[in-house]
Amino acid sequence: MAKRSGSADLPLHGGRVPPWLASRMAALGAIICEAIVQHYGRDEFLRRLSHPFWFQSFGAVMGMDWHSSGITTSVIGALKRGLAPRAGEIGIHVCGGRGKHSRKTPDELMRLGERVGFDGAALTRASRLVAKVDSAAVQDGFDLYLHGFFVTDDGKWTVVQQGMNGEARYARRYHWHSEGLTDFVDEPHAAIDGPNRGEIINLADRRASASRTGQLDLLGDLGPDRIAREFATLTGKPVEEPVQPHLFMPAHHDVRSSDVFVRRLHGTLAAAAERAPADFSELLLTPGVGARTVEALAMVSEVVHGAPYRFQDPARFSLAHGGKDRHPYPVPIKVYDETIRVMKGAIEKAKLGRGEELAALKRLDDQARQLELTIEGPPLESHIANERSRSPLLGGRSVFGWEADIASRRKLSG
Repeated sequence: MAKRSGSADLPLHGGRVPPWLASRMAALGAIICEAIVQHYGRDEFLRRLSHPFWFQSFGAVMGMDWHSSGITTSVIGALKRGLAPRAGEIGIHVCGGRGKHSRKTPDELMRLGERVGFDGAALTRASRLVAKVDSAAVQDGFDLYLHGFFVTDDGKWTVVQQGMNGEARYARRYHWHSEGLTDFVDEPHAAIDGPNRGEIINLADRRASASRTGQLDLLGDLGPDRIAREFATLTGKPVEEPVQPHLFMPAHHDVRSSDVFVRRLHGTLAAAAERAPADFSELLLTPGVGARTVEALAMVSEVVHGAPYRFQDPARFSLAHGGKDRHPYPVPIKVYDETIRVMKGAIEKAKLGRGEELAALKRLDDQARQLELTIEGPPLESHIANERSRSPLLGGRSVFGWEADIASRRKLSG
C-alpha cells in the first residue's frame, strides 16, 4: 500500500517562466529523465517523481525558483514538452497540466491507450478518482488547480497535483504512485506537500475507514437532520497524525546557509575540481566547457543517481544553474547550454553502447559523496557572491534581462 512520504510548505509565486528558460528546462528535464531510465529503468523515474523532496530538487537544478510552488507547474510543463518527441522511444508519457489542460487528461489518456495499448478507460478512472480524493475526501483548505499524470507504456503511473490556498498564499502538492496501490480511499498518497493549516478532514486515511462506513449508515438510517443533531452532541480529541518528514520551503527568495547542507556543496565542488581532469580530459578541450560546467554536471548527476536522503535541501541544486529571478544568481546560459550538450551527447553515445561519459558522470557523483565527509570550503555567501560577479561572463540572464546589459547600464548611470 502506498503511503505518504512527507510534506512541504510551498509559497505561492506569480509570473511565468520566460521562453528562453522554458525551452532549456524542457531539454534538460527530458535528458535527465533519459539518464535515469538508462541507469535504473522507467519505474524508477516514476518513483522519483512521486518523492516530494526529489521533485523540488529536480525543478531547482533546471533553473526554476528553488522554493516556489511554481516548480510544480514548470516541471510538469517542461516534461510534457521535452518528453513528447521521445515518448515512443522511452515509453513515458505526460498528460494534463494546469487549469484547462488538467481537464484534458481523460481524453489524452484514452488516445494514448488506443495508440500504445494500455487500458485508457481504467487510467481515466484512476485520474478522476485521484482528483476527487484530493478535492473532496481530503478537505484541507486547498483547491486543486493542477493535475499532471505520468504514465508508462505498461500502464504504471505517477500523479502530481497541486492545490491553492489563496488567503494563506501557500500551495499544497500531492503525490500519487500506482506501485502498491490497491485502494483509492484507504491512505493512497505517496506524499502530500504543503503547509499544516490546522485540523484536516482526511477521509482517505486508513483510520477513517470506520468513519466512511458510519457516514453511509447514518445517511441511510437517520437522514441529514438527525445527523446534524448527533454531530452537535459529539465531543472528543482528534486523532493525532503520525510524524512525517516535512520539507519547509521558506518565503525568502535568497538562498541562505540555513537552506543548504554546505558540506555537500563543498564535496560537489571539490569532486568537480579533482575528478574532471581524469574523467573529462577530452571534453575539457572543447571550447566553452570548463570547471564551471563540470560543477553543474556534478549536481545534475546527483539528481540522476542520488538516494532520497540527498534531497533534503533542494536549495543546493539551484546552485547548478541559478534561478530566473536572480536567486541565488542569474541563470548562466553558457553553462546551462553546455550542460545540455554534454548530457545529450552522453545519452546518445550510451544508446550506441558507448557509456563512458555516463559512467564518468556517475563517478563524479560518487567522488562528491566521499569528499563531503572531510572537505572544507568557503562560506555559501562567498560562493554566491563569486557567481554573481562573473555572471556577465557566463551569459547570466534573468527575467530582468542579460546581466551584461544590466552591468553596462549601472556603469553609465554611475
